[in-house]
Amino acid sequence: MIRLSLVIATYNRAEQLMVTLNSVATQSKNPAQWECIVVDNNSKDSTKERVEEFIAEHPTLNILYHFESNQGLSHARNAGIAKAQGDIIAFIDDDERIVPDFIGAYINLFDNYPTAMAAGGKIIAEYPTGRPRWMSHYTERPIANPMDFGDYVRIFPKGRIPGGGNMAMRREVFERIGVFNTSLGRTGKSLIGGEESELFERIAEAGMECYYTPRAVMYHIIPEEKLCDSYFERLCYNTGVSQLTRAKIHHRTTRLYIGEVAKWCATLLLCLLHRPAQSKYLLRMRANISKAIFGKGAINRK
Repeated sequence: MIRLSLVIATYNRAEQLMVTLNSVATQSKNPAQWECIVVDNNSKDSTKERVEEFIAEHPTLNILYHFESNQGLSHARNAGIAKAQGDIIAFIDDDERIVPDFIGAYINLFDNYPTAMAAGGKIIAEYPTGRPRWMSHYTERPIANPMDFGDYVRIFPKGRIPGGGNMAMRREVFERIGVFNTSLGRTGKSLIGGEESELFERIAEAGMECYYTPRAVMYHIIPEEKLCDSYFERLCYNTGVSQLTRAKIHHRTTRLYIGEVAKWCATLLLCLLHRPAQSKYLLRMRANISKAIFGKGAINRK
């Protein structure tokens, strides 16, 4: 019986996807209790062939390939939800690797905590070319979103939500509040995100509990190209775009504007506590987010 369905949306990352799938293949949980659905979102590389080869090489695993022609991460994740057989649906991305107990950790969490409707696990950033000196805890979050709330199961901390590449929900969540909003989420090379933030906002509004499980550990692999100035500025700008989009959806734009001003005050104070290089990127991050929120940006959203 399939207890959990693991959905991996992918786009033109065939080589990195194999690293992710190899970590999926090491899962300690009985393969009869879980499946993995790889959703190919219009990849133009060798994704289809590589996944089919991987499936043939691992006949004892329930790995499925599905092609989704509607471009966008939300479309791909929604396609995975529609295909899923499990009562628990978990999501990871194609630039990660997970520990052998990952799937078992989520199944155990939902079995042992009946009020838990959603959950997230620990995220560890991994930098093959080294962590840059300009990066602080604050500027790392939009790039890698590291997450560690200790070694015990707990309700997710107030103001935080699971990372999009390490989250799980009961199927009932989607039946009650709907799936991912397709006006948000990465589309092709676009960096607009926020689809999981918008979903967790609806989860909270519905009064559903979200738990943190430390044993569901994911390593987020950050390549060198995601550490350059142009990528960082585009990412921060599009973070602002997604924040503004979500605020309009939930009718709280005034609160967003006030909050952004408050974050500027906090950023200026933080600059006094960081090295000059780190402060420079804190200011860049805030400036590009604000450009999007207040409609004065000239950076390409793509």
